[in-house]
Amino acid sequence: MQIVLRSVNGYSIRRCSYDDLQSVIDINEKTLPEHYTQYFFESLLREIPESFIVAEFENEIVGYIMCKLEFGFSNFRKLGFVKKGHVVSISILQQHRGKKIGEALMLEGINGVASRKGDEIYLEVRTSNLPAISLYEKLGFQTKSVLKSYYRDGEDANLMALELS
Repeated sequence: MQIVLRSVNGYSIRRCSYDDLQSVIDINEKTLPEHYTQYFFESLLREIPESFIVAEFENEIVGYIMCKLEFGFSNFRKLGFVKKGHVVSISILQQHRGKKIGEALMLEGINGVASRKGDEIYLEVRTSNLPAISLYEKLGFQTKSVLKSYYRDGEDANLMALELS
């Protein structure tokens, strides 16, 4: 029995389980050019299950977010190392976009990092992905820098970060 963290427009937002991983991998392969090994997905689920979240509709996984925890220099000019959440990947099947699922996944991913006492959370997003950038800005993320030729195809990325309280 999975615990639903929130419901939005008929979708259930909940933690990912090991049984969900193949569906998550399939979504990643269908929707994003950056693919990871099965071991990588498994390791993130083991490391921080609080921030590996799926969206489910009619018993089908239709989206996910996965994050990891890191220690490094702050994106907010704080001195020393901080505990940072990193949104490694978020994606929703095309036919389920535009229904507030991305926002719900982001909020639960952020909550998961905050529950682990993260100081901030950051992500990289294609500079051309204006809907995603708009969502992240709505959630309070700030663009901290542009990473030139970040993606394999040469596109730049915005490095965006949110300070957690």
